[in-house]
Amino acid sequence: MASRLRIFSTSQIVNILIHKERQKSSIIFQKRWCSVLDSAPPKKTFGRKLLLGLAAVGVGAGLYNYFNPPKQEPKYRSGVALTELTDFTRNDNIMDIKPSREVSGPATALGLDLTLYQYQTCPFCCKVRAFLEFYGIPYKVIEVNPVMRQQLKFSKYKKVPILIAQQKDSSKKHQLNDSSVIISILGSLFIDLSSGLESILKYYVPLSYTNDEGKAVEEVMNKYFLMFGDNYKHTNENSDYLKKERQWRRWADNEFVHMLSPNIYRTYDEALQAFNYFSEVGEWEKNFSTIERLIVIYVGATAMYFVGKRLKKKHALKEDVRQSLYDACKKWTKEVGSKRKFMGGELPNLADLAVYGMLSSIEGCLAFQDLLANTNIGPWYYNVKETVNNHYGFRKLKS
Repeated sequence: MASRLRIFSTSQIVNILIHKERQKSSIIFQKRWCSVLDSAPPKKTFGRKLLLGLAAVGVGAGLYNYFNPPKQEPKYRSGVALTELTDFTRNDNIMDIKPSREVSGPATALGLDLTLYQYQTCPFCCKVRAFLEFYGIPYKVIEVNPVMRQQLKFSKYKKVPILIAQQKDSSKKHQLNDSSVIISILGSLFIDLSSGLESILKYYVPLSYTNDEGKAVEEVMNKYFLMFGDNYKHTNENSDYLKKERQWRRWADNEFVHMLSPNIYRTYDEALQAFNYFSEVGEWEKNFSTIERLIVIYVGATAMYFVGKRLKKKHALKEDVRQSLYDACKKWTKEVGSKRKFMGGELPNLADLAVYGMLSSIEGCLAFQDLLANTNIGPWYYNVKETVNNHYGFRKLKS
């Protein structure tokens, strides 16, 4: 009890500091905290560092955006393509970033050099990792600091995941943004490896248009589609299968993901437990300073507790948000059915991997344990986990 009281006292003091800082400057904190972080380096004082850390820990704002995209299709800023061709050999901002870790896999013969910029527990990043590991694709990980995000200085696109992809017989590096676009591009490449990454990218060029609010936006309209080329044998059965796969991938992005945050941040204690879990699996002790880590955990947990309440209302979840999570998982398992192991049949398809990847982001949280106890999603979940951990998709690449 004493330690908790001390933490809240510190938070109150920090809030006073922030209030005074606002009075001294013309910075509009809520609207422009990102630009503050991208400006000149902060003075090397404890107070300034704390203030900047808290400003960025719009982890209330940051995690809100990354973990909880709009219910409608996302609207990307005009001019920020979802697939970019970049010569990073001339970019000093990316050359000095050392990978947090490297993930091995048996599919080394594909000749792909992949680097994933991510948050360890972001549902969309977990989705991409599930896909890569299912197919046994080796890749490097760069853990993005959720406070300063200095690892993304090279990119106009500031969300995660970002995948830098290079074929080993090419000097060109491609920046792939948006988890569903990343998966569709690589999934299309795996259908016909001889086609090459660059030829696949031309099918995923974002289209510019003006939305209902009069804003110019860019979006990959076919981001849930795979490109089969001459390898596709059209049958009604194949068409129905692919249509359903796209339907449930879209459901995962636009509906299922919104069940997660209100549940893991349902109470303050659950929010704090979730952030401690994020710290553990994200190796925050190794990747971030002690001050940054503690700020993200305690202030972030407090912020996200209140954000969770707003998300509950925004997405019209039930009074007990657990019931909404249970209902979503029951809807999924009903669709999978009892006569097959996965939505994809004998092996998971992209919809299986999407739902599994997102759900894996909360595996260490209390909400996940309640989910196992109150639904029958456990067998499906652990069956998918086995295929991911043992790279069952690699067999498909070899066949």
